[in-house]
Amino acid sequence: MARTNSDDLLDDDLAAAFLDEEVAVPDAKDAAQELVAPETSEQPAEDEWANDTDDFPGQLAVDVYETADKLVVKARTAGISKSDLDVSIADNILTISGVLSGGEDEQTTRWHIQECYWGEFSRMIALPVQVREDENSVKAELKDGVLTITFEKEKVEAPKRIAIQ
Repeated sequence: MARTNSDDLLDDDLAAAFLDEEVAVPDAKDAAQELVAPETSEQPAEDEWANDTDDFPGQLAVDVYETADKLVVKARTAGISKSDLDVSIADNILTISGVLSGGEDEQTTRWHIQECYWGEFSRMIALPVQVREDENSVKAELKDGVLTITFEKEKVEAPKRIAIQ
């Protein structure tokens, strides 16, 4: 036989009689209200979150791997022209920055979905191995929306054991 909500209430009343307590049946609305943060919380309004994104440049996703003699950095840069990219290295830190333009249209009256990032982006990467930084040892290529930067690894001599006398 199936139980109904009234059967549940009878069981609660029966338990209360034996325990000499009053059993409160929570109201679903009250339970849900307890889960919601009070309106007096210090959280910024939704429109304040949107304004914060203008202060930070977008991040560029990268893959970094090495072969026996090279270190390779690949970044997906679809829609970016060579003239909008800046790549530099100093003290074994690679910086890739630029601007992805084309996301704004003056005639737009309302966005329905906006998932694409448009604007400035920047990424600084501390390279995991020492690389040669001279122009002849670094190759950067932009092909099919992928920026590939290839570095020659610095020749590092194996540590030499010093005999203790």
